[in-house]
Parts: sequence; structure tokens; C-alpha cells
Amino acid sequence: MSTTAPIWINAGEPSGDIHAAGLLRALREREPGLTAIGMGGPALAGAGCRVRFPMRLISLVGLTEVLAGLPRILRLLGQVKAALVATRPRAVVLIDCPEFNFRVARIAVGLGIPVYYYISPQVWAWRSGRVKFLRRNTRRVLCILPFEKDFYAAHGMNVDYVGHPLMDQLPLAELDAAPIDPNLLGLLPGSRRKEIASLLPDFCRAARLLRRDMPNLRLAMARAPGVEESYLRSFLPSDLPMTILPPEERHRLMRQSRALLAASGTATLEAALIGTPMVVAYRLSALSFAIGKAVVKVKYASLANLIMGHEVFPELLQRDATPERMAGRLAPWLADDEPLAATRLELADLRRRVGGPGATRRAAEIILNDLNDLRELRGAGQSLQPGQSAPSPHSAQPARPTNSAKSISSKKSSGPSESAQSSDATKTANRPLSGS
Repeated sequence: MSTTAPIWINAGEPSGDIHAAGLLRALREREPGLTAIGMGGPALAGAGCRVRFPMRLISLVGLTEVLAGLPRILRLLGQVKAALVATRPRAVVLIDCPEFNFRVARIAVGLGIPVYYYISPQVWAWRSGRVKFLRRNTRRVLCILPFEKDFYAAHGMNVDYVGHPLMDQLPLAELDAAPIDPNLLGLLPGSRRKEIASLLPDFCRAARLLRRDMPNLRLAMARAPGVEESYLRSFLPSDLPMTILPPEERHRLMRQSRALLAASGTATLEAALIGTPMVVAYRLSALSFAIGKAVVKVKYASLANLIMGHEVFPELLQRDATPERMAGRLAPWLADDEPLAATRLELADLRRRVGGPGATRRAAEIILNDLNDLRELRGAGQSLQPGQSAPSPHSAQPARPTNSAKSISSKKSSGPSESAQSSDATKTANRPLSGS
């Protein structure tokens, strides 16, 4: 296994692209000459990865959407395999997106390439039998949610809990100091065109209902990376004033809004860690939702509610996601300081539960340490099977842990760290949002 060979990184959606970029930077901090190639988006490319396959090629949502795109996905997998054969990377790092990445894992294992899974797929939510696949086909599984380590342990598999990378990405100290606009409602309609088309018209109807009783209410929306402002405006009524902000200002919008109306996804956890109450809404195709309802084993759709163990944020799914219900659940926060303060207090506890920064650094150390172990063992003439280590990473602690790479599942954080950096948001945290 060549130490000069690149590391292949596979990310398939916007939040995974951002997390992959953070991991690549952490890998390069520890090994400055490291190169990367793979699948991703603008964030991963900006971190220095040679993106062979744009992540938009697998931008699918529900089961029916996946089935419709299956021929294209199969062709893409063939192209990925050919690229892996030609490149012979020293490792494959997969970021979430299990429907596609499990197949990439199988290809990599067949080629003798070690596989690392950063940001464990949500096997605790449905199809828990996939734990067996991960045990057979990965060197390490790196988890970012505090309850995941116990879940895997209950299924006989040791994993590494590294903390949540959002704590590295969010400039929480700066955002905490930014003022909150008492008359601002923020909208986060999602990152995929299909979910935007499904939700944004009703988000606008809900906002219009709220403005009938609150004429001073102002509206602002942050667009996701890769979503054009013109596409968002195509859904906006002409009589509804709306400020649309670029992706790099989404955290400032989350902080300065009194409350948020958001599509279910990573952005809801970002907003929760920033401390802003929100109503979460989502819709899938009828078939995707029916199948999901039959197999999903968790009570809540949003990660914030799952981590807290109860409904901090109201969730409106499918037929419940009506403008009237959205407006009705937002109104108490917009009109009354007392319920708003109570929810913000709960969100402070959520931040403590997630832990402090350092997730990407810990993940990078675990991956590079394990690759070094593999190289030493192969140099001694030993061979390893997927999931096997010295000792086995799926049944014991890492062979050569460092203080920063150990599991942090027992650690607690008292709040935000001054070291968390995000230059774009930091520069603008205290600047008021432009009104319409």
C-alpha cells in the first residue's frame, strides 16, 4: 500500500460534501502531502480533492426516486469501479449516503482497498441488519451522534464516536454574540430541487398567514449550495417580500431569526446547535413515505429531537405539513417571549450533549493511524481481512490511540469553543440582515 497513493473520498449530498471537506483539511494538517480524489461537490473540491464524479449524479431522495434512477446509478458504479482500478487509492472514505456508498464499499473491498465510514449511516433508524455489512466491509466506522456507539455495541460492533463535525464548522462564540431580530422569520426550504418544489410554496403560504396578524414580520431565506436564487424566486408570490441570502450566510440567518421554518435535514441540527427554535416539515412521495413508515424504527425525523429524546421542535410530515399547521406552531414563538425562552434553554442542553469541537481531527487521526498499522503489518508479511486489525477495530479499542483520537462518548462540553472557526460567518455575525 503506497503512502503516496491518494485517498478516495465519496460524498453524495451537500452536508456530506461539507463534512468531507473538513475531514480532508484535517487529514492534510496531519499529512501535508496527502492527495485526494473521488465524488463530491464544491466544498470538497475547494478543500483540494480532485472530484472525478459530481455528487449531483446521485442526488435522489426517496425510494421511488432511487428506483427511477437505478440504470443511471448502475452505470455510475461501473465508472467508479474503473476509476478505483486505475487509481488504486490507499483507502476509500465514505461519507453517509448508504444507498450508493455501500456498493462502493463492496467494490473497494473486492479490490483489496481498506474502507473507512465517516458519519455512520442511520442504521439505528431502519434496516439495522446493515450493521453486519459494515462489520464485514469496513476497517473503521466513525460515528458523530452520541447515542450511536451504544447502538452498535448492542449489535456486537465497536465503533469510534468522534463528536459532531458541526461543532468544528459553526463559529458558535461569534454567533452567540450576534443580536436576534425579534421580527425576523427565517426559511430553510432544503437543498434538493424536488423538496424545495414540494415545501417552499406552503412555507410562503404559512408566512403570509403569520403576517396577517404580525404585519411587522419580515422574511428571509438562505439558499443551499448549488441552488440558484432564480429557482427559489420562481415559487415566491409577488406580494410576499423576501430577502434571499447566499449559502455562506445561512448560519447568520439561523442566529438572527426569532424562529425558523425548515425542511428536515442537516440544517435543522445546525440551527438547533445555534439555538434557534424551528418547525420542521418534510414530504416524500406517497410510496416512499409508506415504506419508510413501515420500516423506520425511530420516533422523530429531526436529529435534535432524537438526541434530546423528546419533541423540542414540532415535526410536520406529509399531510400534516400544511400552511395552517406550520403557522400555528410558529405563532407562539413569534408572539410570546416565554415559550421562546424555554425552547432556547433546551437547545443549550442539546449543545452540551453533542460535545465540543475536534471531530474532524479525531477522525483523521483514527484513519491515518489505522492505515499506518496496516502498512506495518503488511511490511511484516501479514495480511488482514476487512474488519480485522491488530487488535480487531470492531471488537476492541484502536491499536495505537492518541489522546485526541480516543472515543469521546463519555466526555461532556460546557458550551461553544473559541477555536471553532468559519471565516465567512464570523465576519458577518453581527451585521443585521437586510430587510424587504
